[in-house]
Amino acid sequence: MKSCTMGTMPQAVLIAIVAVVAVFIIGSITVATIRGIKRRRRAESLQQRDDDQVHYAFIINPSKPHANATEQTIRQFCESKGLTQINFIETKLDKDGRECALEALEQGADVVVAVGGDGTVRTVASAVSGTGHAMGVIPIGTGNLFARNMGIPVDDIEAALTVATSHGSRMVDMGRLTLLDREDDTLAHAFLIIAGIGFDALMIDDTDPTLKKNISWLAYFVSGVKHLFAAKSRGSMVFTESNGTTHTLKNVSFRTLMAGNCGQIPMFSLMPDAQYDDGLLDFALLDTSGGLIGWANLFGDVLHQTITGKAQQSPLSTNSRIEQIQGTEAEITLDKPALAQVDGDTLGQTRHIRFSIEQRSLCVRVPETETQEIESSSQE
Repeated sequence: MKSCTMGTMPQAVLIAIVAVVAVFIIGSITVATIRGIKRRRRAESLQQRDDDQVHYAFIINPSKPHANATEQTIRQFCESKGLTQINFIETKLDKDGRECALEALEQGADVVVAVGGDGTVRTVASAVSGTGHAMGVIPIGTGNLFARNMGIPVDDIEAALTVATSHGSRMVDMGRLTLLDREDDTLAHAFLIIAGIGFDALMIDDTDPTLKKNISWLAYFVSGVKHLFAAKSRGSMVFTESNGTTHTLKNVSFRTLMAGNCGQIPMFSLMPDAQYDDGLLDFALLDTSGGLIGWANLFGDVLHQTITGKAQQSPLSTNSRIEQIQGTEAEITLDKPALAQVDGDTLGQTRHIRFSIEQRSLCVRVPETETQEIESSSQE
């Protein structure tokens, strides 16, 4: 019996390995096929768009990989399309996308194009929002979450350029996070995807930049493991609904509190009900107990939301909590300072913050539009 068992183990392992490899190969072929079909359909759709011969300003983050090559691609693309009114403004450590975009608008740019990751996109958007000018996006960052949520191609620069330089836009909401206890920081920080306080900010702040370059957005999960058992936050919260009704939660403890304008991240749905143009923020309060069991349950909750498309916990959860509410504003007061973030940019420690929303204040060039959301003829 013993020799028989020892003899069958290698064969079982071999079969398992072959099965895994086969599934991986089939999955890779399937994904490649689907992407190929989508790219062909996208190319056919984009060919029908009309070029917009106006003044473009490209705000580019030079720290991103392939930034120089991307700039050359943009120049060649614009030359092939006969777009002659273009200029480039690079972000710097002391000059973020917001300042660059304001400079571009002062110089007469009709369309401001953010070339970078979500940080560049959000800072450019903070300046363009409310001006009536359109913003384009050329995603060359790690996550490119806003581009993904808007359907902007993240794996085809020329396709993204076609979208950015042709007619077709949507009006989207702009979230704002204000640090109410920082006299040195009175700016209402913009966000287009998700802002938060607690675990999510710790995870982002501690992510290794080199690892991000090597394994992309998966680096955030590696960082997150380090902070699974960080101290919870505790405080009071006042949420305001669209009709003005307020809800107050006192003495609440949580791992993280997030406000979402878009709820989709790679592979998962954090906030299934979030829509980028409904004038509402989706607030999610996440907590765990029981060590790794709680985190496993929380992962199950997120997976359940992703599969069902509904903002609700898994019926199997026992040591996790996800509370979600929609509203136009929320004010948070914590017992102790915690780290805050907006679209992947950390803002430092704070005890008192306000989340708010500016409805349909930003015009974004996107692949798929609705008639009533296309830019006015004066802008086009």
